[in-house]
Amino acid sequence: MSPSSPTPTDDHDTRHGRAAADSHDVIEVRGARENNLADVSLDIPKRRLTVFTGVSGSGKSSLVFGTIAAESQRLINETYTAFVQSFMPSLGRPDVDALRNLSAAIVVDQERMGANSRSTVGTATDAQTMLRIVFSRIGTPHVGTSTAFSFNSAEGMCPKCEGLGRVSDVDVSQLVDVDLSLNEGAITAPNFNVDSWYWQSIAHSGFFDRDVKLKDYTPAQWEDFLHRPATKIKIGTMNTTYEGLLVKVRRLYLAKDRESMQPHIRAFVDRAVTFTSCQACGGTRLNPAALGSKINGRNIADCAAMQISDLADFVRDIEDESVRPLIATLRNTLDSLVEIGLGYLSLDRESGTLSGGEAQRVKMVRHLGSSLTDVTYVFDEPTVGLHPHDIERMNGLLLRLRDKGNTVLVVEHKPETIEIADHVVDLGPGAGSSGGRICFTGDVAGLRASDSLTGRHLDHRARLREKVRQPSGQLSITGAGLHNLKDVSVDIPLGVLTVVTGVAGSGKSSLIHGSLPRRDDVAVVDQAPIRGSRRSNPATYSGLLDAIRTAFAKANGVKAALFSANSEGACQNCKGIGLVYTDLAMMAGVASVCEQCEGKRFTPEVLTHKLRGKDISEVLAMSVAEARDFFASGPARAVLNRLADVGLGYLGLGQPLTTLSGGERQRLKLAIRMAEKATTYVLDEPTTGLHLADVDQLLALLDRLVDDGNTVIVIEHHQAVMAHADWIIDLGPGAGHDGGRVVFTGTPADLVSTGDSLTARHLRTYLGKDGA
Repeated sequence: MSPSSPTPTDDHDTRHGRAAADSHDVIEVRGARENNLADVSLDIPKRRLTVFTGVSGSGKSSLVFGTIAAESQRLINETYTAFVQSFMPSLGRPDVDALRNLSAAIVVDQERMGANSRSTVGTATDAQTMLRIVFSRIGTPHVGTSTAFSFNSAEGMCPKCEGLGRVSDVDVSQLVDVDLSLNEGAITAPNFNVDSWYWQSIAHSGFFDRDVKLKDYTPAQWEDFLHRPATKIKIGTMNTTYEGLLVKVRRLYLAKDRESMQPHIRAFVDRAVTFTSCQACGGTRLNPAALGSKINGRNIADCAAMQISDLADFVRDIEDESVRPLIATLRNTLDSLVEIGLGYLSLDRESGTLSGGEAQRVKMVRHLGSSLTDVTYVFDEPTVGLHPHDIERMNGLLLRLRDKGNTVLVVEHKPETIEIADHVVDLGPGAGSSGGRICFTGDVAGLRASDSLTGRHLDHRARLREKVRQPSGQLSITGAGLHNLKDVSVDIPLGVLTVVTGVAGSGKSSLIHGSLPRRDDVAVVDQAPIRGSRRSNPATYSGLLDAIRTAFAKANGVKAALFSANSEGACQNCKGIGLVYTDLAMMAGVASVCEQCEGKRFTPEVLTHKLRGKDISEVLAMSVAEARDFFASGPARAVLNRLADVGLGYLGLGQPLTTLSGGERQRLKLAIRMAEKATTYVLDEPTTGLHLADVDQLLALLDRLVDDGNTVIVIEHHQAVMAHADWIIDLGPGAGHDGGRVVFTGTPADLVSTGDSLTARHLRTYLGKDGA
């Protein structure tokens, strides 16, 4: 052997006859115990598509996101310097014995993309940046660098609205009642009640007669009352500052982040502030110079406002050698957005207005054109918000990522996506403490043959109703034109289950949320985030905690306030949160379990008070199902029954609301609204996050609501819900300007037998009636 030849032990695994580097073909998970995982060990094949299945709360997310992805990201973060890490979130090590052969993980989740009004689909995908460069090169007349076309830079933004495209104004009628005097309480804005400090700074300023009605003020007094800038004054012996009411309200309330406001202040701001399109730029956000430069007759704002599928065609017609490579990249990005089912959006659409599913697909586009390989991509229900027609395209994109040599891990419930998996990991058998174990690993054929819950339901199909219910009347929508709706008129039957269908972007939400008559008896139950702090949990949000505190107080002869972690009973060290947040200056802050209460949130004295042998922290640690057994009757049991009815039996009473998925948030809201006895319920994709076995439970719940005399309107893509409906309203035929029309109204049976829309075709396939 020549001296330069490597010996077999240098970098070859002699036992397997292959390079040692090639032997790392599985991610090894050993002893995972994050959340409810019961010491889980398994191997996940690399460079394959693995789908994780199981009922809600079975441990899928704990394994995929909380263990594998979390440890990968933590290890990558540790490679940076302490200074760089100080700008990163603090990631604790997951509770697992060992994780081997991890690769860099990219999480593509359904987190909303933030409500920053300066973030758009264009800026989030870099398409707007590429478009700006194209305009700076070949737009005529020539304006300058690409920043001259940016509404986020001083060079390009409209000076009037500072690049926001809209200006805010305050409705003075929401601040004052002009028929009253100051002494009579003319100022109706929060915290300005008579004799309050804010009221005194105006009433005792010396500028006004406190007994004169506001409508009788002179123009000069009205100007001083509303707009006078900060002026030093003396009230009695005290030096203070006077500000006009509008000046003070803007400073006190409008300059603050909306989410940090108290609920009553937020409600006031929502009433008082009106946003109107900026007249200077026509809502385009840009200055006249940027708007004056054109390519083929269109300026950059025209391009950003076009439907992406149309913009892709426009860009194809740009023939200029100087920007050819850039145009190719831009075309790829736009084509990817179309391919992923987002061709109906426009680049100027604000990111914060996208649904969770749309946000996930926008993020996905960034990775499709990436040259990276051997990366682990982690997806959370990528089919959310997708019509069966679009799921086929999504499946193709997941397979493309795999075929580039990446490991693709997908948490998913839809059988269409489970079917394309190379490998399936099924967790369960139940939720919460009844889950957290591996029920099956292997291929799809093996899953189908297994006795697991997922395997048994993979080919389960809801059937058409033998007899549909008859409506008791109708709700009429006439001439709806919101967004892409084209003068739509349609009747929604009352007293039955109506399902509104159509591809993503066809106009379903615009029709129902935007056009349905607003009435007190209409309960809209959506997946929007629930407003609340890290103290909020299902027990506080549902009102259940009030019943629990009353029961503890009665059993122990003490006051109920002791059993609130937000009141007298709170541990003083952590203020009732259970965690202590430490600021480490240069390093990222960390949250650690409070040493004094050990995370129980209450004082030792409070924990001595028991209810049937359990203290308050033990009760809040229960799941809904466990609490139902504990509270056999009374008001607590009534709330718990409703939570169980909507499929949230596995949810922890004290689990922070910030950890709930969109589907869980919707079901929690539904449980609360069911107690209010509305007569019309509007639900937006209630099957989100539901296992195949749980969809039947949801259908039974919808039936119960209708049989109790209610009208139920569901926006839904799941064929089981379509099949179960009494009436279907199908929008389309496509998305964006290719949609916005009603293409079918009638019973599901009529849709299957006579319909030719995308929905009709997929429902026929689902029901096995292809040849019908």
